[in-house]
Amino acid sequence: MQADLIGKLEGAAKSVGAYTEAARCAVRQLVSSGNGLDRKALDREQHLVHGLAWVATYAETLREVADWARALEEKNSFGEVERLLATLVAAEYSAQLAGGLPMTQVESIRPSHFGIEAPAIALTATQAEKTRLAELLRDDRGRATLENTGLDADLDMIRDQFRKFADAEVIPHAHGWHLRDELIPLEIVEHMGALGVFGLTIPEEFGGAGLGKTAMCVVSEELSRGYIGVGSLGTRSEIAAELIMSGGTEEQKAHWLPKIASGEILPTAVFTEPNTGSDLASLKTRAAREGDAYVVTGAKTWITHAARADLMTLLVRTDAASSDHRGLSMLLAEKPRGSEGEPFPAPGMSGGEIAVLGYRGMKEYEIGFDGFRVSAANLLGGEEGQGFKQLMATFESARIQTAARAVGVAQCALELGLQYALERKQFGQEIFHFPRVANKLAMMAAEIMAARQIAYFAARRKDSGKRCDLEAGMAKLLAARVAWAAADNALQIHGGNGFALEYPISRVLCDARILNIFEGAGEIQAQVIGRRLLEEGRN
Repeated sequence: MQADLIGKLEGAAKSVGAYTEAARCAVRQLVSSGNGLDRKALDREQHLVHGLAWVATYAETLREVADWARALEEKNSFGEVERLLATLVAAEYSAQLAGGLPMTQVESIRPSHFGIEAPAIALTATQAEKTRLAELLRDDRGRATLENTGLDADLDMIRDQFRKFADAEVIPHAHGWHLRDELIPLEIVEHMGALGVFGLTIPEEFGGAGLGKTAMCVVSEELSRGYIGVGSLGTRSEIAAELIMSGGTEEQKAHWLPKIASGEILPTAVFTEPNTGSDLASLKTRAAREGDAYVVTGAKTWITHAARADLMTLLVRTDAASSDHRGLSMLLAEKPRGSEGEPFPAPGMSGGEIAVLGYRGMKEYEIGFDGFRVSAANLLGGEEGQGFKQLMATFESARIQTAARAVGVAQCALELGLQYALERKQFGQEIFHFPRVANKLAMMAAEIMAARQIAYFAARRKDSGKRCDLEAGMAKLLAARVAWAAADNALQIHGGNGFALEYPISRVLCDARILNIFEGAGEIQAQVIGRRLLEEGRN
């Protein structure tokens, strides 16, 4: 029976792969010009290009689910929970591909849009299977999705360590931090530093743990399950360390990486400008060389954890005559640590907090620079004009980490929804026993498993030195939607209480919403994925 199911999972993945290739060919005919792609046609056919990205993401996800199932079966670990999780997600995603894949709540992509035949549906999930999966989730309060992730024993031990930390030190306080709109306490930050969060992927020679991106995923998941703000504290260190490791001079590596790894230095990423958004190549913040310093003038916005940060990875235009990415450079800009009352106590810097719905524990800021000075020795790599290239080199890791954060937020939503469903009684029984409540929980668990597997796949590719921008983008695209769906459905299970600020699910809903915006909005992500597929002919 197990072998038969795995055969069906592999068959479904193969069918969807063929469907993806047919869709790719259909779209390519519409957007090609000569030997390349027509940019105007890409914009005109954006719905199809983005639809192709989603179809390919589903195809990759189903391949990873099938590979996960096969690997567990070979180790005699493909049990009932795993069978039901795989069946449900494969059946649901196959049905969506055939009937209409929801890119958003109001936009779907269908076979008829591409003008091709729908893929065959090899699997279906019965109500009895959904109910049984929900019952198995009930027995361990949602941890069934974590019992057989396919990771090795060392990574399982890392997960347990950070799950205990999140349970003891984060979850009891997270909702209070959110409601009071407080910065995460420094004691938590310091404990995270002692646990090695900030140096997780930094080489041991620079004081880090020297672990890979898969370990980063595990740690990010568990911390984000506790509170997305805590899970995201490591993101800034990850980005800064990646920039310095890939683009810095030997002197810059030796100076900055040990301090980032220990948590002595808290970095922040200062890239976005008020009118650029995802169009980073057009940014205008200027850095003019004056002697042994760069003098920075301009404005930045949506800068996370900016007040408390000691180091800014600051993307600026050093070539005033340029108007594209070739004039951009990255500065490692030191600043004094600020406070909520005085966020930027530095000459040439000013700014204030941006009030936000969620993702509050580090706070968001807008910053103005007017004569802010940065030592010329802190030009990343020592060469101007490399900033955009240096930043692009970090996107794979950043998107993998964002996918992991999304999985953690989704896991939190599942656990909150399940807990409430077991506590809340209506019409003489726990609401857990109503099929549409159980179905929501079962689907949450199945999608979390799938998102986790594609995130791990991207991380493994990165760890092996392979290009993985496509896979990282797919992981981020899917996981962000899974987190939002899980939070929304968990709130629905809470009913009216979910709309009350006192219930943590209200916070999780707000936190989940940001995941489809930062590190590349869903639409930008789909555009990048779609274009890559069309350029390379991959499925």
